[in-house]
Amino acid sequence: MNRVNVLLVAAEGRELRGVLRRCGNRRRLDWPLEFAWEGELDGAHVWLAAGGHGQRLAGQTAEIAFRYAHPEVVVSVGFCGALDPALLPGQVLVPTKVELFGDGRCYDAVAPSAAPVHACGTLLSCDHVVASVEEKSRLRSAGAAAVDMEAAAVAAAARRAGAVFSCVKAVTDLAWEPLRMDFNAARDREGRILMSRVLAGAIRRPWAEVPELVWLYRRCRLAAERLGEFLGRCRF
Repeated sequence: MNRVNVLLVAAEGRELRGVLRRCGNRRRLDWPLEFAWEGELDGAHVWLAAGGHGQRLAGQTAEIAFRYAHPEVVVSVGFCGALDPALLPGQVLVPTKVELFGDGRCYDAVAPSAAPVHACGTLLSCDHVVASVEEKSRLRSAGAAAVDMEAAAVAAAARRAGAVFSCVKAVTDLAWEPLRMDFNAARDREGRILMSRVLAGAIRRPWAEVPELVWLYRRCRLAAERLGEFLGRCRF
């Protein structure tokens, strides 16, 4: 990164762990969020914020961050599910456009001026976990490369704040891989995916869900590391 003030917004702190490890002069922030840090990344001043899954919590996280920080660039960072069969585990996607599922609103995303090799395309931002291969295929037919749950809300918040919006995602589940665990049922009233509910589901069906949790955990670690590598070498 260059000398610019950048806010990175994610759903979970683990999505930002790879970035945080690469930050110098980092310190935890006393913000009313589950995860809030600031530091320096290749000369840039960065804030890292995470406050939950889904559109409402993502927008809320960004708005809270804006109370304390004044970024020039806001980046929606985190994991995504592949819709394009060509996308691979851990591969970084820099969308050129973010579209809100079922609404039609679209947001242009500014690509970094310099960055390592990455995939491009449209990111579809839903407010539910896209789990079945059939749904992934339907969404792919509309032209999207990948799906997430937060980027559109972050884009809307950046627009209201007059900041440049960018988006950097890394692939966890592939286009042909179903998620058999019901992550939507594991969400609370606010939209957060509760690990206690995820584990309870795994206990009920360990033969099906424990192996899935293991490979998802490994994919998430890979994706977080790739995000850290990528963002540490970006210029906005």
